Amino acid sequence: MDYYKTLGVPKNASSAEIKKAYRKLALKYHPDKNNGNKEFEAKFKEISEAYAVLSDPEKRKQYDTYGSTGFHQRYSREDIFRGFDIDEILKQFGFGTSGFSSSNFRTHMGGGSSQHNFNSFFNQNSAASGACGGGCSQPVKGQDLTYQLSVSLEDVLNGAERQLTLRKNGKTENVSVKIPKGIEEGKRLRLKGKGGEAPMGGIPGDLYLKVQLEPHKRFERSGEDLILNRHIPYSDVCLGSKIEVESLDGKKFAVSVPSGTNGDSRLRIKGQGLPSGPIGDRGDLYVKIGVKVPKKLSEEQRDLVESLRKAGL
Repeated sequence: MDYYKTLGVPKNASSAEIKKAYRKLALKYHPDKNNGNKEFEAKFKEISEAYAVLSDPEKRKQYDTYGSTGFHQRYSREDIFRGFDIDEILKQFGFGTSGFSSSNFRTHMGGGSSQHNFNSFFNQNSAASGACGGGCSQPVKGQDLTYQLSVSLEDVLNGAERQLTLRKNGKTENVSVKIPKGIEEGKRLRLKGKGGEAPMGGIPGDLYLKVQLEPHKRFERSGEDLILNRHIPYSDVCLGSKIEVESLDGKKFAVSVPSGTNGDSRLRIKGQGLPSGPIGDRGDLYVKIGVKVPKKLSEEQRDLVESLRKAGL
């Protein structure tokens, strides 16, 4: 059930507009005015349920955040009508002067307190209102929260443990977060029960830490592989050479650059990339070769380059 459509108001309706819409519909559909018409009674249940949620700022926020299905997974029928004081509502709407008072409302519900019987009334024939029914007793859960968590390539390679300070409701809480090896950017780490506090003493929400990869000064990530850019002199590209390469974890390798290597060629060092998960094998390290062009040339260098140009190089 879409509560906004039920009351005939837009999603950005003000509290006053929601109250006005409910009063108009309540005057039309209340059972005391319709001689026990079951269709009107069901409609009255629907509009009252919608008003109970949309008139409460916290419940409305939860409904807007999670939608109808998610909201009813967190709120039981009892939770929806908790704090919904029918006596006060009737007084505000002036029903007591139009032949409809809280006393005859209690009589209509079978005696007892208005809050208890109001809830009992709405727990009858629950299928008409589209909520979870009179037997629904799911605890209310607080709002889930999502924060960004920056990790380095070294954290991805080795795994890490990070201490975070959370601030909620004016209080601080220190929590420990384990970052597994091989974690990918965009993945979320869940801290159960560390999200928003639940209304009415329910279950706290969860905190999700969305992984964001920090830029590295030497390496780029491509899945499980690492890419290292190296620029070498033109003569080394033409004649071939050996270069020393240091991996992410500090190991050094002598890499042969074949003569005639084209610009943007990649030379592979197997097994020196990132792990594919906590126990997976490592990817590879690719050395991307580029040509180093000097910004300034000495006279001797200029003459040599001129000679190369004349030779067709």
